[in-house]
Amino acid sequence: MIQIGEMVLDFSDPVVLAAAIGFGLFGLLLVMVFMGLRANGKSARAIQPLAQQMSYVNEAVKTLNESQHSLAGGLRSVSDAQVAAQATMINTLERRLEEVQRTMGDSLHGSAKRTAHSLGELQTRLATIDKAQNNIEKLSGDVLSLQDILSNKQTRGAFGEIQLNDIVSKALSPDSYAFQYTLSNGKRADCVVHLPNPPGPIVIDSKFPLEGYELLRAAQTQSEVTEAARRLKADVRKHIKDIAGKYIIEGETADGALMFLPSEAVYAELHANFPEVVREGFDARVWIVSPTTCMATLNTMRAVLKDSRMREQAGAIRKELGALYKDVERLGARVGNLDKHFAMASKDIEEIKISATKAGNRAHRLDRFDFDELASDGQADVLKLHPKGGK
Repeated sequence: MIQIGEMVLDFSDPVVLAAAIGFGLFGLLLVMVFMGLRANGKSARAIQPLAQQMSYVNEAVKTLNESQHSLAGGLRSVSDAQVAAQATMINTLERRLEEVQRTMGDSLHGSAKRTAHSLGELQTRLATIDKAQNNIEKLSGDVLSLQDILSNKQTRGAFGEIQLNDIVSKALSPDSYAFQYTLSNGKRADCVVHLPNPPGPIVIDSKFPLEGYELLRAAQTQSEVTEAARRLKADVRKHIKDIAGKYIIEGETADGALMFLPSEAVYAELHANFPEVVREGFDARVWIVSPTTCMATLNTMRAVLKDSRMREQAGAIRKELGALYKDVERLGARVGNLDKHFAMASKDIEEIKISATKAGNRAHRLDRFDFDELASDGQADVLKLHPKGGK
């Protein structure tokens, strides 16, 4: 960029660059002309056309300068218009940017609220999931504890006794049963229900061998299933035989006993896949019951006990009915006597009313000094006194 007076020449401008090239070419042309004149020694007549050409060139340069000035003015106008357009565009962009920022702010605020709400709901759900997981873990621990209980014979027996105790105590009155009852043969029964003869006291045993059933449920191959089924049959048959030998005593207990299974699954397994074992229990008079069927059986026993107690009290009831009948007869006789007394009292009251009426009439006539009527009534009956009253 070159400044000459107030004029600034910017060579990056195409017009200035074109003018500079023109001036350069003009100078080069003058140099070549003068060099030609010196070299060839032309005459003055040859210089005159050259002067005319230079005059033309000067006019062309002047025209070019004017065009340059016009072009500079146009460029200035274009530059001003460009600045104004840029200012307008910047203002428009700023307004658009503010609108976008405001819209984005509202959107972000709404998104933040929705996100906070969603996070709150998520936290609530996570708390619920944590609680459910804790319950599941607790339940898993309870299941493991139950498995530990059922895996040990003694604890399994205690578990069955507790469950049987709960069922029996809900179905029967306390004087109808006894737990850990010792029989005459020295054997201790888990529970005895005191039924009347017949059938007599019946024993309920709650100790069941569960090993064979556990092996059957855990079996993977056919050989394991077969071996577990054989083990389960053998265990149940042995337990049936033990119950029949220990708890069925002629003349002391009922002609049968109950084998209590604390699991509905074991009961269903026996009846579904081992019906011959169940029939062997029937033949040995040992009836297999689950918690559900045990409750139904005990309700039947409760009806039998109620009927037995009604029969036992039948004589006392008849005696009381006879005494009640005599009391009713005596009450009827006394009511009859009282009715007679009321009848006599009613008759005496009527006679007293008649006498009072006559005495009132006499007093009224005396008050009026009506002695004629009194003389006519002189022969009137005189009121007689009786022990029970009257006139």
